Amino acid sequence: MKKDKLKIKYTEKELADSFVFRNNLTQFQKEESTIQMRLQRKKMENLIHPNEALLFSLLQLKYQIEDYLENSNYDVERSFSYYLRTYLNFLNKKNKEFAKDIDIAETELSQILNQHRKPSEKLFIRLEIHSNKIIPAITWFKLSEKEKEHDILTNNSLRIREQNHVRNKLSFS
Repeated sequence: MKKDKLKIKYTEKELADSFVFRNNLTQFQKEESTIQMRLQRKKMENLIHPNEALLFSLLQLKYQIEDYLENSNYDVERSFSYYLRTYLNFLNKKNKEFAKDIDIAETELSQILNQHRKPSEKLFIRLEIHSNKIIPAITWFKLSEKEKEHDILTNNSLRIREQNHVRNKLSFS
């Protein structure tokens, strides 16, 4: 008889309720809680020095770039110019001001940002130096090369055009 008393059967709802935290807050209490959390977050953000906030933003950008580079998929939206523009936005600098900072012509920077010109090695190095080595030159380079790799793999018109320049193509039977 004692064993039968220990074998208590619970419904699925009772089992779920025992493992899930209940949310018995009213809509007003939920909204009030959300407001309090936002105020607390704002208070904490105000304690962060602007230099620290910039550092955190640049580290976040660096990790986003690295994650993208590790992914084998190519995304047209996440180009070199997209990440460079994001970098400029974090710095809160105009193109003209940033071009002066890294000693390139404003038109060159504009052409790179608008994908009319490919970035050079000097730009990769200057970006590394400008970011105080937070985002290494090799990371910027790999980002640029990912675009080039995609173009080589997918540009069929280039393949057709270049095929006309090849003579005595190897043949295997």
